[in-house]
Amino acid sequence: MASTLPLSLSQPPPSQTTEPSLHQSLRPAIKALQPELVAWRRYLHQRPELAFKEQLTASFVAEKLREWGIPHQTGIAETGIVAILEGSRPGPVLGIRADMDALPIQEENQVPYRSSHDGVMHACGHDGHTTIALGTARYLSQHPDFAGTVKIIFQPAEEGPGGAKPMIQAGVLDNPKVDAIIGLHVWNVLPVGTVGVRSGPFMAAAEFFHCQVLGKGGHGAIPQQTIDAVLVASQIVTTLQTIVARNINPLDTAVISVGSFHGGTAKNIIADTASLSGTVRYFNPELADKLPQRIEEIIAGVCACHGAKYELNYQRMYPATINDPTMAELVRSVATTVIETELGVVPECQTMAAEDMSFFLQQVPGCYFFLGSANAELGLDFPHHHPRFDFDETVLGLGVEIFVRCLEKFFAQAQRS
Repeated sequence: MASTLPLSLSQPPPSQTTEPSLHQSLRPAIKALQPELVAWRRYLHQRPELAFKEQLTASFVAEKLREWGIPHQTGIAETGIVAILEGSRPGPVLGIRADMDALPIQEENQVPYRSSHDGVMHACGHDGHTTIALGTARYLSQHPDFAGTVKIIFQPAEEGPGGAKPMIQAGVLDNPKVDAIIGLHVWNVLPVGTVGVRSGPFMAAAEFFHCQVLGKGGHGAIPQQTIDAVLVASQIVTTLQTIVARNINPLDTAVISVGSFHGGTAKNIIADTASLSGTVRYFNPELADKLPQRIEEIIAGVCACHGAKYELNYQRMYPATINDPTMAELVRSVATTVIETELGVVPECQTMAAEDMSFFLQQVPGCYFFLGSANAELGLDFPHHHPRFDFDETVLGLGVEIFVRCLEKFFAQAQRS
């Protein structure tokens, strides 16, 4: 049930941690913003919304932008928003992307700001992404002394079916044309006070398949009269694993995982149908055609061996997220000036998880990076998409600081070139 609570905010409780070493590198104006960042994030966390239904979130973002006098456009790809902040001097255009949607998960955290929407939860940190982008907008509206334009993209539906592509199709990278783009993901795989970034493939492509095997059912005691769909589907599952083992260059990385298998209705009946579904992940775009082709060849071959038929539905979701080398180096160099912990900047960070930030990076050079957000001492280290996911809110100010320093360095480099 949708929340009807007002948009006004009371003063938040203090952030979960106030470890001094994580605040040293924050400029005073961003340090002062931290309590508001926590309040905004907790407000959004209490009101999670699923893909393309982020009306409350979008209303909150738009209200803040209006309050600060920031020009913006709403209703892009249904609930998306684009804010434009012009500096005091002309220059290139840098995009910042933040996703806004939540997940269909029932929250199990017992905190004052837990989800008030049954069965919906910010279990991946998008409430933090929206907050960091808002904080960046707030800071820039008060400190416009930069040579360029910042376009902040508040995107719906990252968790699926994907809001980046329709926003691009709606023209968010034009008028003014975006020259480069950055984005971040709070990341509970890394401890708070770290940044993960790399040049090139950063997150994997995500594709899905569903196969229905069509056999011939019959009595379990008379198998010669049947075509056992469960047997055929089982052989498909095991044979699919040979693709990565024997058809892919060992120096490439790919995963084919069957996550769902259904067949049969009774212990003494040979099933006439069986179904299996799975996901395909890879970094190298050259595998985009090879993998689905080989998957179908194996399914067709195994079915032919047994006289079965099949129906295959293959869905391409997100391409690989590939960082531009120049922009990745810019983020890395900035992160080293902000992060002052022992682990610091984690190089060559990668994951087989996927992100539709990839569509933006196909259009303009950019960099997507991870901002470590786990704090095991406070129990804030449950994984993403877990019903007890939460993160150390110290990262909110850190995220704003990194974004601001990235744009300052980006514009300064453009002035020198």
